[in-house]
Amino acid sequence: QRIFIVQQGGIIKVVQPGSETPTDFLNITSRVLSGGERGLLGLAFHPNFSNNHYFFVYYTRQTDGALTVARYTAINNNTIGDPDSERIVITVPHPGFSNHNGGTIEFRADAGVDNLYIGTGDGGGSNDPSNRAQNIDDLLGKFLRITPSLDANPATPYTVPSDNPYVGVSGADEIYAIGLRNPYRWSFARGGTRQLWAGDVGQGSREEVDIVTLGGNYGWRIMEGTICNPAFGTSCTPPAGHVPPVFDYSSASPSPRCSVTGGNVYRGTLGTLPAGAYIYGDY
Repeated sequence: QRIFIVQQGGIIKVVQPGSETPTDFLNITSRVLSGGERGLLGLAFHPNFSNNHYFFVYYTRQTDGALTVARYTAINNNTIGDPDSERIVITVPHPGFSNHNGGTIEFRADAGVDNLYIGTGDGGGSNDPSNRAQNIDDLLGKFLRITPSLDANPATPYTVPSDNPYVGVSGADEIYAIGLRNPYRWSFARGGTRQLWAGDVGQGSREEVDIVTLGGNYGWRIMEGTICNPAFGTSCTPPAGHVPPVFDYSSASPSPRCSVTGGNVYRGTLGTLPAGAYIYGDY
């Protein structure tokens, strides 16, 4: 029943049940490069946190802004995170630009294995200038899926599920899906198959929400939502394996003004909203 508050500068606060006063759970400001779209961006507790005491954070690293997922250990009966317990799980270089870092990490059990999903941005700049989102050898502009090691001092920080789409063939083994611009916030739907719903921030024409599936290609930089990327003309051929968004909407009129922030599928018992409705934000 605790509430954890992830602050961009590098501090995670915790509020106890019945309290209105937050205290520090973890402070890693010295390791986090913060400002603009950079910072401490994500937090995920291992599903067996109560017993193994592990939680994972996603941040942009001092001093180069590389995307970093690290494991920490909670101490004192899981009441505080130990900043000296950091074990780096994966680092993704992010050269050239400071924006489009993604930020959410979450666990999902796949065939009984607790896998960590990571949404990365395309590396920034207009129109993905290095075409990273479509490059299957690059970890930017992707959803990644890995199985973190739970060893105290792992020699290998993670393995990859054998059914990731590029295992055993050309392409990075960590990739789960490609063609994302900046999936800043996303979530697994509660119940059922726990579908992955993501808000992918558009450039200047369309904002989109996707259901992300194994091996899917979500179109960027060729597609922006349901249309061809206007920067490359009005006609295009969608990439192989393209999965169109569940829905998209205009951000272009009267001027670029919107930035989708992914939310959650509603499964509340009070029926406040229709069961299965997707609730999201817009900045």
